[in-house]
Amino acid sequence: MTVDFYQALKERRSYYGISKDVGVSEEKVKEVVEFAVKHTPSAFNSQTARVVVLTGDAHDKLWDITTETLKKIVPEENFEGTRQKLESFQAGFGTVLFFEDEAGVKSLQEQFPLYADNFPVWSQQSSGMHQLVVWAGLEAEGLGASLQHYNPLIDEEVKNEWNIPSNWKLIAQMPFGKPTSQPGEKEFKPIEDRVKYFK
Repeated sequence: MTVDFYQALKERRSYYGISKDVGVSEEKVKEVVEFAVKHTPSAFNSQTARVVVLTGDAHDKLWDITTETLKKIVPEENFEGTRQKLESFQAGFGTVLFFEDEAGVKSLQEQFPLYADNFPVWSQQSSGMHQLVVWAGLEAEGLGASLQHYNPLIDEEVKNEWNIPSNWKLIAQMPFGKPTSQPGEKEFKPIEDRVKYFK
């Protein structure tokens, strides 16, 4: 990791201009993802997060699938903007797919019926934490990423293409690569309106 934790979180932004020309090895990406999956917390230590990393042809195939899926839904006269956005993701080096193991969630619901309604919520919260840890980890390695949600539109084709277990629910897609453009200035609401302290 080339920067500290605070800096990685501060610099983590949504990068829409990315390229395949990264100076980071696939092994380093693997290290970031596996660290996140191993060390990010989950309710009852359930460890229901599942992650798939696509690079090379597999990464390009994902965005081909997404493009063809959306062509069937978005009116032709409105598709150009969508096409450009999808091409910007495909221009990247890879995509991290975030899933949750619904079988694991269901098992917890059965084991702890008093909390049954909470487990799907906690599962989503844990997934969000996994996404942030991976995102900040990629940022720390000099990579730009963004978080996308083309699920459930692409779920079945993604599962079929990469033989993903049926009980894995797709939550989000994170295309990443070398930043080719910088995000705009970020505005912050007053921190005193968002955080309170009591003794």
